[in-house]
Amino acid sequence: MASASPSPTPILILDRVSKRFAGHTAVDDLSLSVPRGVIYGLLGPNGAGKTTTLRMIMDILEPDAGAVRLFGDPGGGRRHSERIGYLPEERGLYRKMRVLDVLVFLGEMKGMDRRRAGQQAGDWLARLGLADWRLRRIDELSKGMQQKVQFIATVLHDPDLVILDEPFSGLDPVNTQVIKDVVLDLHGRGKTILFSTHIMEQAEKLCEQLCIIARGRKLVDGALSDIKRTHGGHHLVIGFEGNPGAAAHVFADKELVSRVDNYGQYAELELAAGADAQRVLAGLVSSGARLSRFELQEASLHKIFIDLVGPEPAGDGSSRE
Repeated sequence: MASASPSPTPILILDRVSKRFAGHTAVDDLSLSVPRGVIYGLLGPNGAGKTTTLRMIMDILEPDAGAVRLFGDPGGGRRHSERIGYLPEERGLYRKMRVLDVLVFLGEMKGMDRRRAGQQAGDWLARLGLADWRLRRIDELSKGMQQKVQFIATVLHDPDLVILDEPFSGLDPVNTQVIKDVVLDLHGRGKTILFSTHIMEQAEKLCEQLCIIARGRKLVDGALSDIKRTHGGHHLVIGFEGNPGAAAHVFADKELVSRVDNYGQYAELELAAGADAQRVLAGLVSSGARLSRFELQEASLHKIFIDLVGPEPAGDGSSRE
């Protein structure tokens, strides 16, 4: 019987990485492994350590402890610059240069020849609706347009690993959809996407695997499906049609409900261990509540995130992440 082929080496490994700033620990003993070809989310509240982590991966910051391995080699992104596209949270373009010139220059910095960089830049500008702006200066573009230009600069050289720090920040819904579609296309072509966000709805729709961090420490990581199965609990979604009756008394029964998030005309419940959803339904009907929705479903990533992170803001108020 033939032995199973070994799993491919992860594209990125962090091994007990830590980083401190003037007594503040931004990242604390963080380990994670990003497989090749996945969309991987680095999730956490503001100040959790996401940006600091990405900067250590890119060799912008040096870890105080631990190690980074990229493409199977020790060390961060500086050694593999031509294989990585990095979109930083703090956007930065040469504001007095023309759009096409900026992209060609940045493409050359990644090892592209000038002609190919120009052709690829023209194709990307057309794809993202910026072809008519290619000869305009950066400072003539709106903020959203500038973000799309910087996104093009991130992927122009066809990198194997695309690292995006809050890629949807500041984008309107139309441009968010455009960038989301591009990310999915890159994934379909075998690229590995690592992106940070504090917006759980985006992560739940895009990520196959993820890591949640808070106050610099890892809370959970792995496949999204496994995290939901392990941490999701038994989740009820309830909608009321006008009169909620005495539903609050049913929600307060700890033998039935371990946690409730009540919005008045809508509620999300986590059933207590061993509780039967049908008992909750019977109790609500008996209480006089009129129901428009009663659905047993897996918990949202947003709910799992809140349960893990808690209501308190992460970090110490420092602007560093």
